[in-house]
Amino acid sequence: MTSAVSICSAALLLLGDKPIADFSENNDRTILVSNLYALKRDKVLRLNDWKCATKRVILSPDATAPTFEWGYRFLLPADWLRTLSVGVSTSDQDDYEQEGRYLLMNRKDCYLRYVYANEDESTWDPLLIDAMTQVMVAALTYPITKSTTKQATEEEIVRDVLKTARAIDASDNPPPTLGDFPMLANRMR
Repeated sequence: MTSAVSICSAALLLLGDKPIADFSENNDRTILVSNLYALKRDKVLRLNDWKCATKRVILSPDATAPTFEWGYRFLLPADWLRTLSVGVSTSDQDDYEQEGRYLLMNRKDCYLRYVYANEDESTWDPLLIDAMTQVMVAALTYPITKSTTKQATEEEIVRDVLKTARAIDASDNPPPTLGDFPMLANRMR
């Protein structure tokens, strides 16, 4: 089963180092990976609207309204990393503005679709697992090998792996449509 530890162990193995069994081990490698992993995970998840890290919620307004311009404010969920859409449908977005950890709106209800900090790696897409492993390889390359050349190579690999993973993940949804436009329908006849 995939876990944060297995991803970090795979990264260490790819660098020719020993794997770890747990984040509680008391050695330099474990301290290094345990300090870097959550930061890198959240960054990688935020980069794309990964299907395995997407949620939908309906938020209630905060007790304190914005001072001006907007009627309501909504506290973003604790696991929020990036807003994908605000509104009942992605084709009909509600007007909003983000300030800090709040969304400001003139509606009393907030339909939010967002990328969350999915800490259950066993639910991840295999391409996301591969991308995260490669990100950890790049992050660990210099501290372990002391080679800036190797680090530059690993960072280039990360760019390619992320680009491919994002493209394939995005293709899992149907392509966007132009909507229901009578003029368009008449042209097609």
